[in-house]
Amino acid sequence: MQKYTRLWLVGFIGAFIGSTVLLSSTLDAQVPIKNETRLEALAKFTKVLNTVEDYYVDDITFNEIINKSIDGLLTNLDAHSSFLDEKKYKNMRVQTEGEFGGLGITVGMRDGALTVIAPIEGTPADKVGLKAGDIILRIDKQSTLNMTIDEAVSLMRGKPGTKIVLTIVREGENKPLTFEIVRDIIKIDSVYTKTIEDENLLYLRITSFDKNVVDKTKEALAKYRDVDGIIMDLRNNPGGLLDQAINLTDLFVDEGVIVSQKGRNDDENRVYKATKYNTITDVPVVVLVNGGSASASEIVSGALQDHKRAVIVGEKTFGKGSVQVILPIGQEEALRLTIARYYLPSGRTIQAVGITPDIEVYPGKVPVPEDDFSIKENDLKLHLTSELEKLSDTNASTAETEEEKDKEQKSVITQKEILDDIQLKTAIDIAKVLKIQSK
Repeated sequence: MQKYTRLWLVGFIGAFIGSTVLLSSTLDAQVPIKNETRLEALAKFTKVLNTVEDYYVDDITFNEIINKSIDGLLTNLDAHSSFLDEKKYKNMRVQTEGEFGGLGITVGMRDGALTVIAPIEGTPADKVGLKAGDIILRIDKQSTLNMTIDEAVSLMRGKPGTKIVLTIVREGENKPLTFEIVRDIIKIDSVYTKTIEDENLLYLRITSFDKNVVDKTKEALAKYRDVDGIIMDLRNNPGGLLDQAINLTDLFVDEGVIVSQKGRNDDENRVYKATKYNTITDVPVVVLVNGGSASASEIVSGALQDHKRAVIVGEKTFGKGSVQVILPIGQEEALRLTIARYYLPSGRTIQAVGITPDIEVYPGKVPVPEDDFSIKENDLKLHLTSELEKLSDTNASTAETEEEKDKEQKSVITQKEILDDIQLKTAIDIAKVLKIQSK
């Protein structure tokens, strides 16, 4: 009896609200029709809830039915909207406010499949060889078919030191691949720099857009203010904070729109512009992107491209150009809802389109003729350096420590590393051309 009383009250309240709207809108001939349709839809929804509660094979509470209904609604709106129940909401706050045990990958939905947007550099997922574009078929033994992003993230996150097995499908492979990964505390070094051997160029690697990106980039640009060009590497950068993407772009662009967002409601519309006061460098810039570059990475690369401030090199980006907000519905639950889309200075959208590079280059090694035998000055220099190091080892008072050697070597991108990365090699060549043009 209580169940029917509750449903009758829901119907009565809905009818009362609908009637109130009808009475207040008698001057508009279209409104009664619209509200009549709305009441019919609500009646249908109530009937479905009632039927599920009465006849579903398993015992399920009315609150569970409501939660699943909300979850299904938001999941079917788009790939990024979702319902955060108590557990998911707590996990989200852990992720945004502190360290957590996980794999170090960002995932999204592409054509209904759970897809790796990008592995974060230096994390367990990156070390075992997961790549952007990998489709996750199973998490341990659980199929990802019809699984939401939040459910997948919840399964992959866990206590550091524990193992998880991912089964993935990769383009170009004949059969699924299996990866056993050990979870770890995910600490992200979002920005680091290197110099490039034999070139007066700065390599600026940004792995994600956390709250430190702009400050660390300013430090790097201040330290290397006399370089002839900058290689900004945004490959496999899944995005992050919008304000960091805007302020990073502002360091290189002195005027004009950086990005705008447009939603259904005027309150959600924003235009973010560059200011000359924040611009700190005018040296040539080349930006590296690939299919793992998403969201904030696409805003930066797209804005620099539209302003003709940088040459974009690599592969087409992921195509996530929508804005999500977290809307609490009580103390322990919330909605993640898409409220707007991003638009670049030219007016083009990123969503489902991505950024097309100015120069498309697929990953791989620089082709070198196998039969071409020659000794170059750099080879000779490296040989002599190694011989001198052997001699210096006999004098303990003047020898470098191994730690100092490693530190110095890691801060420089060698010619061998460049030849192993044709995208980076192309970016360096373009930067050298831009340097000549600027002079």
